[in-house]
Amino acid sequence: MPRVSARSKAASSSTTASVRRPAAKPQRSASPPAAVLPADLATARAIVLDLLAIPGVSGDEKAIAERIVKWLRDAGCPAGSIAFDSAHTKTPVKGNTGNLIVQLPGTLPGPRRLLMAHMDTVPVCRGAKPVVAGKVIKSADPTTGLGGDDRAGVAVVLATAVQILKSKLPHPPLTLLFAIQEEIGLYGARFVKAADLGKPKLAFNFDGGAVEKITVGATGGYRMDIAIEGVPSHAGVAPEKGVSAIAIAALAIAALVHDGWHGLVVKDGKRGTSNVGVIHAGSATNVVAESATLRAEARGHDSAFRGKIVKAIEKAFADAAKKVRSVDGSCGRVTVEGRLDYEAFRLADDEPCVVAARAAVAALGLSPRLDISNGGLDANWMAANGVPTVTLGCGQMDIHTTNEKLDLPAFENACRVALRLATAT
Repeated sequence: MPRVSARSKAASSSTTASVRRPAAKPQRSASPPAAVLPADLATARAIVLDLLAIPGVSGDEKAIAERIVKWLRDAGCPAGSIAFDSAHTKTPVKGNTGNLIVQLPGTLPGPRRLLMAHMDTVPVCRGAKPVVAGKVIKSADPTTGLGGDDRAGVAVVLATAVQILKSKLPHPPLTLLFAIQEEIGLYGARFVKAADLGKPKLAFNFDGGAVEKITVGATGGYRMDIAIEGVPSHAGVAPEKGVSAIAIAALAIAALVHDGWHGLVVKDGKRGTSNVGVIHAGSATNVVAESATLRAEARGHDSAFRGKIVKAIEKAFADAAKKVRSVDGSCGRVTVEGRLDYEAFRLADDEPCVVAARAAVAALGLSPRLDISNGGLDANWMAANGVPTVTLGCGQMDIHTTNEKLDLPAFENACRVALRLATAT
């Protein structure tokens, strides 16, 4: 699988901090050391409740971005430190705002650090009414999700910045990235420019799960649009004159299942997944289906094996098209268009961001554990863009469902971790 080492392109091309250590021994700061700085949890809770209530599905993140900017400006962030890029003009869904990028010059020497999260939520979270219920936050409207994926991550990053700004806490150079359109293809991270981020040397993505889980790698994903052209005919009068696009699709999928190329795919010691997830076909029961469109995907940490899964899918549909024929020998036609959504990556255990994340989690008395994700993350594209990025959880539970909740103790621990990562040198 592709591997980003501790001496990756991102590390070698990054610039060093502009603030240099003085020759004389520096004076101790009046602030307590970063290891014991208490996070402002009251403000963090106010921020997350505020952000959860703002709709912002993929492509419609402008309102949430404006609220983030208001929190930052009220905390004293200079307007010149806040910028938006043009990533939304390059995405399939033409959004109403680009990535929100904030750069804060360091008051301490050290490598630039990036803290990031994505602003968009899935449609089921539109209309969420966040309320505190004991040790969790949930939506008071049982028909909606909460949107903790990833407003919790946004709140962690924003609360950290607000505390640093208001309390004038010493910190190395910082970049904050609030990304767009993660839920529909990781597009914000895909189209962000490393140069716009100040070329950070340590990067931390707050998105999903337990705080002690440190995600250092993720699978790669490939999507396919499959179009089947059949031959229409009357299903009652002359079905033999038609070629059913639905029959072709059914044979292809059945072959994939039978041969072990659908679902969990394990071949010759390699492992991946595939799925045919969407089918649109036919117009009426009395018409042999003239066309069908399907959407499928293949995932895998090994790009070569993932390619074999893709070829197996293509072959299954091509073979099925040859098997379904009309009485005069006509057959259907299949076309497949595919694209790489994101490539797999794996950070080295000694990557600086991994070392820092483990130390920050351990400082809370938790046991950090390294994890590999079978889903895509913004970190996939950050790595591809030359910015090795580790992903940390914020306490989100049952995401993308109406049962979604945010574990408040875990969220608060994530705030503590983020403050340490942003202020430690």
